[in-house]
Amino acid sequence: MSYIITPDWDKLPVIVVVGCGGTGGFVAEGLCRILIDSPIEVVLIDPDRVEPHNLRRQSFYEGDIGKFKSQVLAERLSRQYGRQIAYSVFPYEKDIFDHSMGGGMTSISNLCLLIIGCVDNPQARRQIADSMGNRRFQKNWWIDSGNGYHSGQVLIGNTNDPEELNEAFDINAHTVEKLPSPCLQLPFLLIPPSIPEEQQPDCAEAVAADDQSPTINQAMATLVLDFIHRLLTNKLTSMGAYIDLDAGTLSTVPADPATVARMCSIKVNTLMANKCALGARYHL
Repeated sequence: MSYIITPDWDKLPVIVVVGCGGTGGFVAEGLCRILIDSPIEVVLIDPDRVEPHNLRRQSFYEGDIGKFKSQVLAERLSRQYGRQIAYSVFPYEKDIFDHSMGGGMTSISNLCLLIIGCVDNPQARRQIADSMGNRRFQKNWWIDSGNGYHSGQVLIGNTNDPEELNEAFDINAHTVEKLPSPCLQLPFLLIPPSIPEEQQPDCAEAVAADDQSPTINQAMATLVLDFIHRLLTNKLTSMGAYIDLDAGTLSTVPADPATVARMCSIKVNTLMANKCALGARYHL
């Protein structure tokens, strides 16, 4: 039986979209739609500028060329949906939400973050993964989206340490508060490719070279948005989903103790908060 994912948030999270290109641009606009009348804040982060080859498949226009992607989207969506949208033109870093107090001193942010990773390189994912391992931000959750030519995956989790999964599942309430982070589910997400970074094409160049489907990013964005909506409405029971447009398939990974135990090579019993409910055993 699957469990409902229930983040331990003491307040509404700030949704941070890291990467505003192929998938991220569509995610940003979809977020504004599903968050209409919601006080949840949105932050867009991307250091890249709009280039001519981006126009054929990303959410940009000719007048946007040369501008920062995050800025263009934030300003446009703010006008369209009548809400404030923050943005950063610097790369995502684990301490990006610490506040400078001057003189080299910083105050620790008390935000709850839902980080949406729409990046296509292990270096950017490493920065997100490092922020998940920061104990100052234990309430953060990470949804990661990645894709190839016509297939991809969406994963969700909040810890890089299997030991922190102890008693994560409540067998009585059928809920789970902790799950392996995307990089723990698929470690290869953090492994640099064999091709040098300067020779790797971005998503738009891959489409032009017929190395990537022109519709995969919209499909991935839809899947990401569905994860977000279900998570915010306490209906999400999957910790992962894999899509293949060529085969016409969508398979999900249930958020259940057996799956997590097998994935992290740990015993199921250590994951349960109500161990006395497992079989004919009792604890005084």
